[in-house]
Amino acid sequence: MSHILTRKRGSIGHITLDRPEALNALTEDMCADMTRALQAFEVDADIGAVVVDGAGERAFCAGGDVIMLHDSGKAGDQRAERFWRTEYILNEYISRYPKPYIAFIDGFVMGGGVGLSVHGRLRVAGDNTLFAMPETGIGYFPDVGGTYFLPRLGAAVGNWLGLTGAKLDLAAACDLGVANAYVSTDRHDDLITALSEADLDGSDSAVANVMVDFIRRPPETDILPPAITCFNEPTVPAILRALDTDASDWAVKQAKTLRRKSPLALSVTLEALRRGGKLTFREAMQRELDYSLGFLKTQDFYEGIRAQLIDKDRNPKWSHDIGGVTQSQIARVLGHHAIEPLEYLS
Repeated sequence: MSHILTRKRGSIGHITLDRPEALNALTEDMCADMTRALQAFEVDADIGAVVVDGAGERAFCAGGDVIMLHDSGKAGDQRAERFWRTEYILNEYISRYPKPYIAFIDGFVMGGGVGLSVHGRLRVAGDNTLFAMPETGIGYFPDVGGTYFLPRLGAAVGNWLGLTGAKLDLAAACDLGVANAYVSTDRHDDLITALSEADLDGSDSAVANVMVDFIRRPPETDILPPAITCFNEPTVPAILRALDTDASDWAVKQAKTLRRKSPLALSVTLEALRRGGKLTFREAMQRELDYSLGFLKTQDFYEGIRAQLIDKDRNPKWSHDIGGVTQSQIARVLGHHAIEPLEYLS
């Protein structure tokens, strides 16, 4: 059974992630089906834009099949690598899709859902948008292009989001540029219908002419306090020292959050974000495949998933203390692990 619904609606190709009981979490088959749908819409002269949304009221997409990744790593089979390859190729394709790609990111937008949205041209937030990349809490790192786009939000902001897994609501997502349009949730269906009935020619301007009647000013927010500069420090222990020294309520909260995460994942993530800020998108995705496979060889990846998603005791026993992660251990995770490079779509 496919969990990707695709249909032509006038001038648009409409893709819906249709796994609401799992918050539209991605599987390998879903990524493959979505890639095929996008390829078909790309060459269809009648299609002037692509719309992507999620079924149900709770999520656009809340991630990927993390339990499968855990089980695959434990078994030593190829399921995890196949999934990541299929997903990352899709992420890269979205980043250079030639027609307007419009993601309606209402509800949870986490993990794999970030990869299906932030790399596209338009991210339309709804009232219930909740964006996060909480991977360090399961002993992993913000993948699906996170190492590329997070640094481009600004080093301190990207490090904060990637390390802490901080949640952004509608106002914050718009303020930081994760979303670049706000349309109230109750008008999403009307906007999609209007796009389908318009004479779209594949240009951004044609889409903008339709959207102008629907876009609203998002609520104002003051999400970034002065202490955000603490996240400019070069190491995780240095970030924590800066937060402890600042001692503002916000800084204390961030420090407490960081101390609950995997120290290894935090250190690897910080270095991956530093590198990703200097890479092209394709280069970043190739590196992320290596990083992902590297995490399969760590204790924290399995312990984090066990504590958060299997036993759900929320009490992971991490392999290191903060400050106990060495540069050689970071390099080992970030080293070359993929036997074959990603085979990008032409």
